Parts: sequence; C-alpha cells; structure tokens
Amino acid sequence: MKKRTPKKTPRKIKHSKKTFNKKTISTIIIITISILMGLIVGIFYGTKIDEVAVDIKNIATIDIEHSKNEKKQEKIVTYEEKTRALEINYADNTNNNLYIEQPKEKQDTNNTFHFEEPNLEDIDTKEQEQEQEHLEFVAPKVIEEVEVKEKPIIAKPQSTKPKLAIIIDDVTTKRQINSIANIGYTVNMAFLPPTSGHKNSAIITKKLDQYMIHLPLQASSSKYEEENTLYINHDISRIEKRILDLKRLYPKAVFINNHTGSKFTSNQVAMDKLFQVLKKYDYTFIDSRTTAKSVAKLSSKKYGVKMFSRNIFLDNKKDKKYIQKQLKKAINIAKKRGMAIAIGHPYGITFQTLKDSQDLLKDLELVYVSQL
Repeated sequence: MKKRTPKKTPRKIKHSKKTFNKKTISTIIIITISILMGLIVGIFYGTKIDEVAVDIKNIATIDIEHSKNEKKQEKIVTYEEKTRALEINYADNTNNNLYIEQPKEKQDTNNTFHFEEPNLEDIDTKEQEQEQEHLEFVAPKVIEEVEVKEKPIIAKPQSTKPKLAIIIDDVTTKRQINSIANIGYTVNMAFLPPTSGHKNSAIITKKLDQYMIHLPLQASSSKYEEENTLYINHDISRIEKRILDLKRLYPKAVFINNHTGSKFTSNQVAMDKLFQVLKKYDYTFIDSRTTAKSVAKLSSKKYGVKMFSRNIFLDNKKDKKYIQKQLKKAINIAKKRGMAIAIGHPYGITFQTLKDSQDLLKDLELVYVSQL
C-alpha cells in the first residue's frame, strides 16, 4: 500500500501575500502623494483667497463711494427736475457776508439746496426769447400817477446790536411797496427792471431813497425769464449798455443783486465782464447765491468790487412756520457774526409773517444794506 505524501502549501498563497504587500505599499504612496498635493494646493489657493478677499474689500469700498456719489448726483438731478420751471441750485449757504478784504475762507462743501417758487402774481409767465434785440427801456407814452406811501427815514444812533438786512426781491408794484412799508421795521426792496409785464417798476422808485436793482442774469432754465436778461455770451459793451440803462432808470441805486443767474454767476468769464462794469460805475454787488457754484467772490477780489452774499432764503416754502424757522436761522447767524442778510419775496404770507415776528427781532438792529 502506497503512502500518501502530504500536500504542500500552494505557491500561489505566497504569491498572494507578496501581491497584497505591494498593493498596500502602492496605496500608502498614493495617499501620501495626495495629501502632499492637497497641502500644496491648499497653501497656493489660500494665498489666492486672501488676495481675492482684499480685492473684494477694495471693490466694496469703491462701490460704497460710487453709491454715495450716485446718491448725491441723484439728489441734484431730482432737485433740478423740480426747479426746472424757474431756477436751479438755490444754496442755503450760511458762510457769506463777504468783503473783498476778508481772509480766504474754506470752500463750503456741504451745501443744501432749496427751491424758490416763482412769483406768479407779478411775473409775466409767458416764455421770452433768449436773445433780445433792444436793451433800452422805452417808457410808455401815458404813465399813471403813482402814489407811494413811504415812511420817512429817521437817522438812528450807532447801535452795538447785531445787524440784519432783510431784502424783498422781485418788487414791481406800488401795492408791494406799501405792504413792505407796513411791516413795521426796516426792509430793503430790490426792484425788477421795467418790462412789458411791469412797465412802472422804475417810476415808482422816484420817491424812495433806499432801494436796489434786481438784475436778471441767465439761469439754467429760460422759463419765466425776464426781458433783457444778461447772458454769458454777451460781450462787455452790451453788459455796460445794460448797466447804463439801469443807472438812468434807477439813479439813486448803488446796490445790485442778481435775479436768478445760476448759469451766469457760475461762469467766471461772464462774471469778470460784469464786475469790470460794476467797478467802473461804483456799484456794490449782493450775491443772491442762486447756486453753490457762484464765482462772484473771485471776481470781486480780482476787480476790487465790494460785495456781500445772502445767508438765508426766507420763503422757499409759503408757510408761516417755515418762514419763521428761516428767520430764526438768520437771527442766529447775525448774533454769531455781527450781521446777516436774508432774502424773501413779495408774497402775502411773507409780509404777514415778518410783521408778526417783531418780537423775534428785538435783540437785533434791522438795517438797510447801506448800513452794513
């Protein structure tokens, strides 16, 4: 009987062990390489992410600034649309009362804009042609006799009280003069030059000693424009001719302030021409500040023309509370700086509010601009 020899362990088992060891080692190597690659990529992209974060931060800052600028621009555009009918950029600038000898002030960068409504009662509302062929005023053949009730001017001793000059612009009628006289204290009157819509606006000043010329200058809108408005493209001889006409019509006037004029007063060339003429005929200019971009101060210094600037518009809103609020602002400016100029218009509510506000003004001296 043959003996059975025991079976040997198959070789493939040993081979399988070797194969398993090789696969394990390969797997470990692949995992290690993957980890290293992951670390390298992580470091690289981590740096990139930081850079991207910085870029995003910068972009966000730029966007915020751009957004602010857009909001500012949007306010100006909205304002211009609302005021297109008459004037653009009425600035409530309280840093004025400028003499040419005063030190240079910092530029006001926080201007608030206000809208002045047109005086539809006394202004001819039809649109006028931008260019007028004749500048001279032609008096009507028949002129009605006009009786003006003006209170006599009584010389007062020098006062140490703060001074406030209130100006009523756009005066054209006898009724307006009498309403101003009935306010009960000194108020300045600025007369629009005669036109076909208000022919007697120079004649009614004959019995007055204190008044101003309210000179129409080019605005950003030509709607409701006065006849014979001065334009930025008028040459100096035409400007001089206009000023001479007004000098004959208003022989006692030594002060001129601007009616509208946002486009004209912000144009340096035009204002230089005007101020050369004002210097020649010894006028003092009062800047109504119908725009924050006015260059009147620069022209006044260049040509040695004395000037003032208004501080407050009183009646951008025809509301008693609003007008009194604006009047209080003017009073505070006068008390702080010694003087102030406030401008209103010949509205019934303005006359009544000023008349009812005498108690607010008890600590101030109400003056003509010639007393500033």
